[in-house]
Amino acid sequence: AARGAASSSSAAASKTTMPRRAAADAPFRFASRGLSMSTTEEASASSPEATEASAAADGAPRRVRTADAAPSDDVVALKGWVRTVRKQKTLAFVEVNDGSSLAGMQCVLTFDDIDEDTKKEINKLTTGCAVDVTGRVVKSQGGKQAFELAGKSLRIVGTCSGDDYPLAKKRHSLEYLRTIAHLRPRTNTVAAVARVRSALAGSIHRFFQDQGFVYVQTPLITASDCEGAGEMFRVTTLDLDDVPSLPLAEDEDGKKTDGVDYAEDFFGKPAFLTVSGQLGAETHACALGDVYTFGPTFRAENSQTTRHLAEFNMVEPEMAFADLKSAMDNAESMLKFVVKDSLEKCDADLTFFTKFYRKDLKDRLEKLVNKPFTRVSYREAIEYLQEEIAKDPSKWQFPDVEFGTDLATEHERWLAETKFESCVFVYNYPKSIKAFYMRDNDDDGGETVNAMDLLVPGVGELVGGSQREERLDVLEAKLEDLDLDPDDYWWYLDLRRFGSVPHAGYGLGFERLVCYVTGIENIRDAIAFPRYPGNAEF
Repeated sequence: AARGAASSSSAAASKTTMPRRAAADAPFRFASRGLSMSTTEEASASSPEATEASAAADGAPRRVRTADAAPSDDVVALKGWVRTVRKQKTLAFVEVNDGSSLAGMQCVLTFDDIDEDTKKEINKLTTGCAVDVTGRVVKSQGGKQAFELAGKSLRIVGTCSGDDYPLAKKRHSLEYLRTIAHLRPRTNTVAAVARVRSALAGSIHRFFQDQGFVYVQTPLITASDCEGAGEMFRVTTLDLDDVPSLPLAEDEDGKKTDGVDYAEDFFGKPAFLTVSGQLGAETHACALGDVYTFGPTFRAENSQTTRHLAEFNMVEPEMAFADLKSAMDNAESMLKFVVKDSLEKCDADLTFFTKFYRKDLKDRLEKLVNKPFTRVSYREAIEYLQEEIAKDPSKWQFPDVEFGTDLATEHERWLAETKFESCVFVYNYPKSIKAFYMRDNDDDGGETVNAMDLLVPGVGELVGGSQREERLDVLEAKLEDLDLDPDDYWWYLDLRRFGSVPHAGYGLGFERLVCYVTGIENIRDAIAFPRYPGNAEF
């Protein structure tokens, strides 16, 4: 249960250049290839919100955040949202949280020291009100907080109806909070997740920038299926509400087929939302050396598990003149860096998660930082699993494990939590269960690829990576074997034609990292507005 309540417009394009396409300023329509459902993103233009004035009038109190507040003789202003109000005969206690910290700040307003307008405002206070309180930060006389605000005035900035406010001061399930995702950041749990998430994102950028990596923004719209799985959202401006108007493709004899002619669509070919920025990152790695991407990716996988989202963020570094060991070394260093940083910067929030969600959370994070990651081959991992499952197959949901098995979450977690009791890299996976761009291992005749997954306790797979296939002839043969059109990857193949080098990289699911660091079990609570089959609210 979450503890506590309150914590461009499109340019028009000439229609003459698109004789049978929808108007260029029509909304893009996203159709899930392989799914019966489809979603629509309405094109919209919004004006930027007015920013807060950078300088107050002469004599106006300086604004203070609860996270930075300290006792002082200065009169300051605290602006935030009311959590609780307690009125007594001579004074009122108002707890205000501005989102900068878990605790918020207690404001003590003594009736003899405040004006009549403030007294009237206090009588109108309800949980959820937005307020502006001025006074001095002083040492607290109570034992629950180190300091408090000795208030001199209070003004209600935004009222909040106490009768129908969805976040009354009581426990709310995370499932319920997902139905009011626009308000759930005011709860302790979701606000703490947001702060930890922000700290993690900043640490990731800092790690790669300090290592000399170049930050590259790869496109969200692509014609390439990076994973080759076909679970992609289609992007189109064709009017799907008017099926008879859809242009039909022609066969070799010029006869109409049942398929849509995407040459008449906005991009002149089928286009999709990307499942990965990796292929684009490789182009820059083969010129700049070390690069990374960090941005949204999409997958139209009809999954309702606690581990999957349709829209999520990936961190994807690519390193030139590098092999799989380089990728594993970098992934381990990066994770140790960002987790250590979160322990230092988000102590209060992580203490909260440890208390209410996972008792061993901080111990687990400390262990990740201090203990070297284990490395084991896929063949060895299969042997360990077979030995364990043989003891009592009935304890396993998926007891059939052999070479070629795509490890399930229960297998991954057993390896990390029970067998090795640490984070563990499993490497050299069977070629048949990995993506086309992964480099074949020469020493076993190409039966395996030079790939790895990082398994972590409590989550399972957190990172997946590989050395990329840099040999042109081998890569072309893989595309043919998987029935992928080489014409869609002509630019990717060019990297192997012109100055090809060994290179490697990996992908880190950012929301899974947030789950791991916070102890939150459902990935839908690790992102502001989760997207999954049947849900695209807010």
